[in-house]
Amino acid sequence: MNPLSTLHRATPRFPPRWGVSRGVWAQVAALAALASLTGCTTLAPQDARLPSLNVPAAWSEDEAAAPGRAADSLAQWWLRLGDPQLTALITQALQANTTVRTAQSALAQARAQVDVQAAGLLPSVSTSASAQRSRAASSTSNTFQAGFDASWEPDVFGRLRSGVNASEADAGAAEASLADVQVSLAAEVAVNYIELRGLQQRLAIAQSNLASQQETLQITQWRLQAGLTTSLVSEQARSAAQQTAAQIPALASSLAQSRYNLAVLTGQAPGALDAALAATAPVPQPSAALAVAIPAETLRQRPDVRAAEQRIVAALARVSQADAARYPSFSLGGSLGLRALTLGALSGGGAVTSALLGSVSVPLLDGGAARAQVRVQAAGLEQARVAYEATVLTALQDVENALVALRTDRERLALLQDAADAAGNAALLAQQRYSSGLIDFQSVLETQRTLLSTQDSVASVNAAVAADHVRLYKALGGGWR
Repeated sequence: MNPLSTLHRATPRFPPRWGVSRGVWAQVAALAALASLTGCTTLAPQDARLPSLNVPAAWSEDEAAAPGRAADSLAQWWLRLGDPQLTALITQALQANTTVRTAQSALAQARAQVDVQAAGLLPSVSTSASAQRSRAASSTSNTFQAGFDASWEPDVFGRLRSGVNASEADAGAAEASLADVQVSLAAEVAVNYIELRGLQQRLAIAQSNLASQQETLQITQWRLQAGLTTSLVSEQARSAAQQTAAQIPALASSLAQSRYNLAVLTGQAPGALDAALAATAPVPQPSAALAVAIPAETLRQRPDVRAAEQRIVAALARVSQADAARYPSFSLGGSLGLRALTLGALSGGGAVTSALLGSVSVPLLDGGAARAQVRVQAAGLEQARVAYEATVLTALQDVENALVALRTDRERLALLQDAADAAGNAALLAQQRYSSGLIDFQSVLETQRTLLSTQDSVASVNAAVAADHVRLYKALGGGWR
């Protein structure tokens, strides 16, 4: 850059009648140019590009990608689950959750800060009025004043504009952070709701198996009374029934905690949803068809990646701001007012006063603080770049983890459903044969335990598959527009 030409253009040209000669202003300009020659070489990084990352062209897991439809279908992915109650809970959470409201306030604060910074680019005008009464010896005097004051700092080297740019990027990061909170909240509500419905299914399975085991216990007691079996068999049947009964309070406790979690997530007190969620309902299951965006589109869709991008922009602007602070600064000021000894005299033409001031401030010796401040902001920029890389890698990992979890849980569910069907047939046959005296009671106990275990696993994995879909939608950046 050419500091001499810059300062020449920025030097105010005051008429001689203001009492300041052109020679004086020429000396001031020369002094500013001389000072800036020693430190006008920019220290700010000039490369504003994002860090270069090796983003894969496709996901490792083989899922059909639909780039054209992915963003639209992910905006309100919970509608794909087909559960109106879940949709209502997510809608309420997005409106009333305290974390969302905090993020909204942070966004409003960031936007207001942009206005504060932008106001510095414009002239400021203020008005004032005063009345003074003074006494000296035997005389007294009054003085009345009223007028306007104006000031303006020309942004010659871009320091103020860089501050505005940094604030605008902070506002963009706050907006993306709000979207990230919405994405996480919608997923958390859905996972808790799925967990609740899964617990209801597991509780119903435990109660059904307990009823079957109690029937078996009744049969063993009848056979004991008839002398057809021993007390050992009866006690084994009672032990099995009580073990199953002991699972019911634990499931009921987890069920209550899930209801409390959902109430708090929707901005309500624990227990507020007990009546609404008391009835048992199936676990919502999304359709098998997934609109999985390619990795590059996923990174554009995820709000946390967008927030990391905005933080880089803000950090770069702050480096430029710190670098511009090393250069001379200029200011223009003036006042126009009325001054008189009496109120009535304020309206006279002789009461008018005016003043105009132009100044330049040149940093000479600061012990290297200005350059150090540039290095401070440059280090912050590097941190923002590294944080962006970490965010991108985490985003890619989240999608890959969700895809592999969904695939393996689907495989587990198919196998467990076959096992549950076989265990149900085996338990029914064992109970019939035991009633006929064809097998011993140990076989009945074993088939009943297997049936309870496999049915409980089917319910758990069925809920896990639905939760895997939710986590995949979240990893893809779904849940906001």
